[in-house]
Amino acid sequence: MTYRETKDPKFLDFAHKVARVYLDRLTTEDLVPYWDFNAPNIPNEPRDASAAAIVSSALLELSTFTKDKNLKNEYLTKAKKMLVSLTDHYQSHDVNSAFLLHATGHKPAGSEIDCSINYADYYYYYYYYYYYYYYLEALLRLQKLK
Repeated sequence: MTYRETKDPKFLDFAHKVARVYLDRLTTEDLVPYWDFNAPNIPNEPRDASAAAIVSSALLELSTFTKDKNLKNEYLTKAKKMLVSLTDHYQSHDVNSAFLLHATGHKPAGSEIDCSINYADYYYYYYYYYYYYYYLEALLRLQKLK
């Protein structure tokens, strides 16, 4: 988003670097990460659906600024796979619940472990009083790209 708003190439370069580190450290087949890439008891650690929702949306946007066709394809493929995984295995079917289940907030403190977390569904940006629904935002971005 910073690159989109500023057009400063250093932000685009940084976004590519961050995406590369994230994707290289992502070891789960369904592309929904553990709560921490360095968690001591992987694979017996909680997942973080909120991270996958945010990253899928970010990868879709980043793909629109990516000139390298292979990299663009990787971002799109991974983002789509994350969304399919979230929809098929992490989505709540309770109408009175959040959209996504199985997020992790602060495991070291023992809070928000394997639960619904509001920023998986949305992030409240106080200055503009606008809700960013990352899961929904990612789905809408994907639809727009098609």
